[in-house]
Amino acid sequence: MTTFVLFGGTGDLARRKIIPALYSAFVNDRLDASFRFIGAAREGLQSEDYRQRVADAIAQFGGKVSGGTPEKLAAFLAVTYYQKVDARIPEDFEGLRAQIPVSEANPTLFYLATAPNIFIPVVEQLHAHGLTAGNARVVVEKPLGRDGQSAQAINQALRQYLHEKQIYRIDHYLGKEMVQNLLALRFANSFLEPLWNRKWIQDVHISISEQVGVESRGDFYDQTGAMRDMIQNHLLQLVSIVAMEPPVNADPDSIRDEKVKALRALHKFTPEEVSKKTVRGQYRAGAVDGKAVPGYQTEPGVPTASRTETFVAIRAEIDNWRWAGVPFYLRTGKRMATRSAEITINFKPIPYAIFGNGQGPMRSNRLVISLQPEESVKLFMKAKEPGEGIRLSEVALDLDFAEVSTSRRVESYERLLLDAMHGDLTLFVRDDELMAAWNWVDPILQAWQNDSEGLKSYIAGSWGPAAASYLLAQHGAAWGEEYVEG
Repeated sequence: MTTFVLFGGTGDLARRKIIPALYSAFVNDRLDASFRFIGAAREGLQSEDYRQRVADAIAQFGGKVSGGTPEKLAAFLAVTYYQKVDARIPEDFEGLRAQIPVSEANPTLFYLATAPNIFIPVVEQLHAHGLTAGNARVVVEKPLGRDGQSAQAINQALRQYLHEKQIYRIDHYLGKEMVQNLLALRFANSFLEPLWNRKWIQDVHISISEQVGVESRGDFYDQTGAMRDMIQNHLLQLVSIVAMEPPVNADPDSIRDEKVKALRALHKFTPEEVSKKTVRGQYRAGAVDGKAVPGYQTEPGVPTASRTETFVAIRAEIDNWRWAGVPFYLRTGKRMATRSAEITINFKPIPYAIFGNGQGPMRSNRLVISLQPEESVKLFMKAKEPGEGIRLSEVALDLDFAEVSTSRRVESYERLLLDAMHGDLTLFVRDDELMAAWNWVDPILQAWQNDSEGLKSYIAGSWGPAAASYLLAQHGAAWGEEYVEG
């Protein structure tokens, strides 16, 4: 019997992501026959009340679940229960303990979809009530800490009660199909490896743009910002996969060993370098998709004089033999022109144009890996245009994963939840990975605290502050949407 316990079971993350993901796995027969789902939160609900909330969440946010029927929903609700649990009340955990059979044969997954300050009290009580014994695993959501010191304190506290192999630090970006395909792309294709280094690659761009603002998370986001919310986890995880050396095998720790090495090789900025190699911005009122949207400081829950960044661009460098001298340009922002997530590998230009100077634009080859909104891999190269003479144009070898495979697309949360239930740690962040990321981010955050003038503004619906374009332009580069041939 597998038991899934969701702390924060009435929260926004539970409704939007976790419950629909669990239901999708259930509908598609990915859960064992004796699976049980227990929602846990401070509200005094009965299981029937909670089942109605679960049904409402599935109706509202489970639109992508294929195969759902009224019968399937009824069956899922029949294995759904609720337990009132307040982390400050030890007696509440006695009721939870009564519902869970603890043994090696009965895996239990505790998902902490709560604020980070609740992680330790919950785990302390789980341990005190014998619930971390047997085959127990604990999933913790980001952000894990506000800086390296607080993250280390949380890790040390978790390790008092859990072994490292019981801790699943989730980053939903690692559950995306194309992120996993990065591993296959790099290590299952022989033609790429000889080119995957400083000799052939000009620079690497990793960009995640969002059209949404902070929505209902203003009070949380203002304490976090784009650096902690996106760069420290999502973008640095993508950097580690792009930059890592080949692992000795596909075991979780072999892969994570190489990711850690890549993160540790990131060049740590001095305060002077921070001012030259980073850009932070905050959106003001504008329009997205033709609809007027407010500025960040007028969003609900945001202080009117907030200095929190909603946009970050960084020129990062990796100090090792493979990548020395190759810039990694990182960018993320809210209220941007489009929603997208892309990794672009720009190869160096050809050494000599044998077809003469009259060919027009000759942008170098590039490999574009799209993570969202569509998943694809495109290799841009030059080919001859039809007709007399030789005139070149750019063409793309386009691999559209929606067309290549008819298999069901598994959303990232569903994949990661299943991996956690099966004990597969490959797509979860290890403690030394987390600390390596914070060790790189901390000097940037500290320098920003001492720089009251560095926060730029940008219009909602744009591509961010002009300074982000200059960050690349001064080195002869440009973001993909800004590139002008010629």
